[in-house]
Amino acid sequence: MQEKDSDSEITTNPVVSNLSRRTRILRKLTFIVPVTVLSLIILMAIFADLAWLGFPDVRLSPYDPVKMSLPDRLTPPFWAEGGSTEHILGTDKMGRDILSRLIFGARISISVSLLVIAITAAVGTILGILGGYLGGRTEAFLMRITDISMAFPPILVAMLLCVSMGPSFVTVVLAISLLGWAPYARLIRGEALRIREEDFIAQARIIGTSPLRTMVRHIFPNIINPLIIVMTLQIGLLIITEATLSFLGVGIPPPAPSWGNMVNDGRNLVDTAWWISTFPGVAIALVVMSGNFFGDWLRDKLDPRLRQL
Repeated sequence: MQEKDSDSEITTNPVVSNLSRRTRILRKLTFIVPVTVLSLIILMAIFADLAWLGFPDVRLSPYDPVKMSLPDRLTPPFWAEGGSTEHILGTDKMGRDILSRLIFGARISISVSLLVIAITAAVGTILGILGGYLGGRTEAFLMRITDISMAFPPILVAMLLCVSMGPSFVTVVLAISLLGWAPYARLIRGEALRIREEDFIAQARIIGTSPLRTMVRHIFPNIINPLIIVMTLQIGLLIITEATLSFLGVGIPPPAPSWGNMVNDGRNLVDTAWWISTFPGVAIALVVMSGNFFGDWLRDKLDPRLRQL
């Protein structure tokens, strides 16, 4: 009876109930806010140049992102002195509309991130499962390759590859993917080692299930949760990497509206035309933080060891 009374006192305590209510609200916000931001960015990238409801003059992007208009160059945002509602976020030194370039820049950043995630996750998962399940010399060989790959700085290798092959969309994807598979392989190998010792894997071996079928039907479904978490957390890192390469001039070649190119365009005009670099920088920060928060939320939900009831 005393334990029940103490439990009822805790549940009826207004301080405790307020804390629990705030905790629930924060948990919901860590899901709602990043998902909303990421959804808006993705929709913006998909429908950047589509006409609305059959009206060709009504588009999400108000202008052609690469069209120059020198009379309108360095127009500030509409709320600043000298601004105009024709260019809500202003224009750059070539007279190109910042909002339009932000919208199309989202398409480039999201496309690069998704392609790199698809390539690196596929390669890393295959190698990780092979090494973790087969073990022996196969595991030693694959993990030594993984260790060597993780020893090199990814951004430096990507820069060297982009310089040697020439800047382009395909080059950026290949350069980032070259070493990006290694963290996946290391993680999946550890999960495969753990799952390999489970009873259902032993039963599959007893009934004569082939190694390939065991890896595909039994091990892969059990590593999907950590794989999804890592893929989500990689979104922000990949966008930063692509923006860094474009900022350094070895990524997406101009005049393509990459966020990194936009930051680079305004780095010498921060004092007089702050909006050129600020808005793409804010967009990068929002996507990176949203991806990290969403990845943390997924980890708490999908990992039973971290799940909060």
